[in-house]
Amino acid sequence: MTDPHTTIAVGVTVNGEEHEFAEPITMTELLQRLSLPSQGIAVAVDGAVHPRSRWDEPVGRGWQIEILTAVQGG
Repeated sequence: MTDPHTTIAVGVTVNGEEHEFAEPITMTELLQRLSLPSQGIAVAVDGAVHPRSRWDEPVGRGWQIEILTAVQGG
């Protein structure tokens, strides 16, 4: 049985760079901590779009996250 007071680190990769957080974190909090914008971007997790409606759910350990910005042009 796990001690409910034990903190489990959450390790994720964002745009190819590894990050570790001491406590559970949501996608919204992750963007804030990494000083990334929350507007004009798309988020993919393990190659699939991660909808904004799920950004307040906890980020999973080991996720491969890509933050993509919209670029104008042709």
